[in-house]
Amino acid sequence: MKKNIHPEYGEATIHCACGEVWETKSTVKETKVGICAKCHPFFTGKQKLVDTAGRVERFRRRYGLKSE
Repeated sequence: MKKNIHPEYGEATIHCACGEVWETKSTVKETKVGICAKCHPFFTGKQKLVDTAGRVERFRRRYGLKSE
């Protein structure tokens, strides 16, 4: 194995956009993520739909689905 070509592996901090922070180990010291298991809709059961162009409502009207 060659010497001095491998990145340094050590403590790292992960920051989520929701405010959650946790410690882990990585070659990168600090990482920022947009979504984590604490705020992800699959794990929380809360679905957030960002609809700026009315696409969701148009879909619901077209296929006869009731609005939430």
